[in-house]
Amino acid sequence: MTASSPKILALDFDGVICDGLIEYFEVAWRAYCQIWSPAQDAPPDDLALRFYRLRPVIETGWEMPVLIKALIDNIPEDKILQKWTNITPEILSTDKLQSKEVAVKLDSLRDEWIATDLDGWLSLHKFYPGVVERLKLTIASEMKVYIVSTKEGRFIQQLLQREGVELPPSAIFGKEVKRPKYETLRELIAAANIQSGNLWFIEDRLKTLELVQQQTDLKDVKLFLADWGYNTQPERKAAQNNREIQLLSLSQFAKDFSGWL
Repeated sequence: MTASSPKILALDFDGVICDGLIEYFEVAWRAYCQIWSPAQDAPPDDLALRFYRLRPVIETGWEMPVLIKALIDNIPEDKILQKWTNITPEILSTDKLQSKEVAVKLDSLRDEWIATDLDGWLSLHKFYPGVVERLKLTIASEMKVYIVSTKEGRFIQQLLQREGVELPPSAIFGKEVKRPKYETLRELIAAANIQSGNLWFIEDRLKTLELVQQQTDLKDVKLFLADWGYNTQPERKAAQNNREIQLLSLSQFAKDFSGWL
């Protein structure tokens, strides 16, 4: 193992390995309909595209139906991009909702969909070009591969299995672990008894990488922002101006690790 490759590769799932935009919109629209009971049960024509454009603001799944509500209410896209953290609590309080009940609604709709039409549900997820092949090669090497995601681990497992990616459940840290990603990275480093610089972490959310950066014991972790994921041009620019975060392209990801740095 050379210094130009990691001992542990940790990856986010949505926006790094898998593009779930179509499924997000579908399940978010269903949840929106159940919560807000619109007159029409078919979404307006341009709604999905507007939702896809604004997906980078979403931190946790329950926010997705709220984003649809914001778009239906004609809140300008610029305002959503800049002030999303203020908009969500406003929408919830106006409609006397709790984030937890929105989350339960979303998860139960997704569970029902998976139980009744698993193939249909899985088919709405697309893996980014070349990512599955790269993952298989890396898993087959002596490197340890972990997925650290806010998506539920069981969904991740089903999607990977469908692509023939064999990763044990113990290597998948999903929403159910209920802790910040930097804490999971810290545990992986401790369990492997390695220097923090031997862990490389790929994520498509700049804010998540910045939180890792703020942990003094993790300052040597190599951080990569996936430029093909759910992030905006200003975020990619900010990553380029941050000496400790590398902006990574899909073509670089497919190459040898030495080509990442």
